Amino acid sequence: MAVHHLKIDGMTCGGCSGRVTRVLESIDGVSEANIDHHTGTGSVSCTGNVSMDTVIAAVEGAGFACAPA
Repeated sequence: MAVHHLKIDGMTCGGCSGRVTRVLESIDGVSEANIDHHTGTGSVSCTGNVSMDTVIAAVEGAGFACAPA
């Protein structure tokens, strides 16, 4: 299992982190996303072959800036 660690900018509330979580967990191969809007960080556990680029693109598609942590 691979785990991607993220730095996410622009989240201001639990709704934001919930939105990012839902987007990430909808990706085939992602088993769990743990997102914290207080720290602006997250981790994504993958059971499939999910690249960091795919994860970042999903977060950015949800309206937030994202980079590897």
